[in-house]
Amino acid sequence: MNTQTIIYIVAIICAVWVIYDVWANQKKMSGGSKLLWTIFALFFSIITAIVYYFVKKK
Repeated sequence: MNTQTIIYIVAIICAVWVIYDVWANQKKMSGGSKLLWTIFALFFSIITAIVYYFVKKK
């Protein structure tokens, strides 16, 4: 496996984690916020996961 493949796998894992956590564990979050986090997770998965961890998971 080359570096690019590893980055893709990490990106997919990050996106899945953020999307799952937003929809399954964030009961107080509004539907619009959930949708926005989901869109960002799909397009900027690794960066979104880092931001989400520090902003929402505390």
